[in-house]
Amino acid sequence: MDSLDLSRWQFGITTVYHFIFVPITIGLSALVAGLQTAWVRTGKEHYLRATKFWGKLFLINFAIGVVTGIVQEFQFGMNWSNYSRFVGDIFGAPLAIEGLLAFFLESTFLGLWIFGWDKLPKRLHLATIWLASLGTMLSAYFILAANSWMQHPVGWTMGDGRAELTSIGAVLTNSTTLVTVPHTLTACFLTAGALLLAVSAWHLRRGHQEEVFRPSLRLGAWVVLIAGLGVLITGDLQARVMTEQQPMKMAAAEALYENTESASFSVFTIGSLDGRQEVWSVRIPSLLSFMATGTPAGEVEGINDLQDQYQQAYGEGDYTPIVPVTYWSFRLMIGFGGLAMLVALAALWFNRGERRARSRWLWIAGIGTVAMPLLANSFGWIFTEMGRQPWTVFGLFKTADSGSPSVSTSEAATGLIVLTVLYGVLAVIEVGLFLKYARAGAPEIPADTGEPAEDRPLAFAY
Repeated sequence: MDSLDLSRWQFGITTVYHFIFVPITIGLSALVAGLQTAWVRTGKEHYLRATKFWGKLFLINFAIGVVTGIVQEFQFGMNWSNYSRFVGDIFGAPLAIEGLLAFFLESTFLGLWIFGWDKLPKRLHLATIWLASLGTMLSAYFILAANSWMQHPVGWTMGDGRAELTSIGAVLTNSTTLVTVPHTLTACFLTAGALLLAVSAWHLRRGHQEEVFRPSLRLGAWVVLIAGLGVLITGDLQARVMTEQQPMKMAAAEALYENTESASFSVFTIGSLDGRQEVWSVRIPSLLSFMATGTPAGEVEGINDLQDQYQQAYGEGDYTPIVPVTYWSFRLMIGFGGLAMLVALAALWFNRGERRARSRWLWIAGIGTVAMPLLANSFGWIFTEMGRQPWTVFGLFKTADSGSPSVSTSEAATGLIVLTVLYGVLAVIEVGLFLKYARAGAPEIPADTGEPAEDRPLAFAY
């Protein structure tokens, strides 16, 4: 592998790793805010205990997420300098807004939430976590706006060999952004709901603190189901926009080589890796046409025809992404998300009313739910980015031209190895802290004796 391939591996590993924490942070911040709202409105102690328990896990996740996210921006300058020169005028604008506005908002009010227990009035303190949650969503919006420009460039002009911004409004209201943001946010809530369900299932299986974890399990399961429906609806909208803007990505998602009307969707296929030769498959009639065009009889363009079109538009070259990657990542994304919804539905059914699930395997499935949305998110991003290849900016700038010429193969390999090992160490720390505080359960709330609270800003975390 040359330095470009190594840089791509490095960026892929660090990005997928970082995005493990992002959806948990976004979804869990809002759920913690909701639990604290329930406590402020009702005064019920189990809501306060749940707020502090899930708040601890949220803070651990947030801290690791910030650390791993910083590396992303440095890579643009170190490994992707040609790309940075070409898109810096445009790509930098939403990222700058994210840092100055959204991250400032979430970090400032999160600090007030951490240090404000027993110091700020209840409702004012509650407002801080809601504002921090809003900040996480705004961060996602601006970062997704930058990524959406790579998928569908708008609001720009070519000047002196580089893309120059002409309308920040067009970038922020990009049609790709408008479907990607709700799809990503609903996926974040699905992920956070699965975390609540999994940790609650672990405690309930052992008979721990049912007054806290039984409501948490139900909340998590309902969030998974509702957010899962949101993911399906927004994903359907996103598929049609994607087909309009990047038809090759949709064709590669199905390994569809010829233009086809009423195109079926293969749930599972046995054949050659590139999908050219099919031995056996399970198919849903007309589903691909419906996903791509909104009508069951619609025509979906195939890879061969699109390859010819792209060569005429952009010159000689191979414009087909790696089909096995796009085909299977698309199905694994859908499959793991759907599986999480099925487990959530089972959890609600078998724990309805005063009932308690008896099956050991159901509890194991509930605990394992935490991994399902994380895998779905990872495969979704792999599909999104790999399906755009060979472009970094679709139709404008190729990946082959985007690297840093001054970075040698040995330097790129060193960076890849160091960051992979470092992130592995952080994973051990993260999992260790997460398991430690997750197993500890919800804290007991000391009786109000009228004495001043102990002056430890992070006392609620113990």
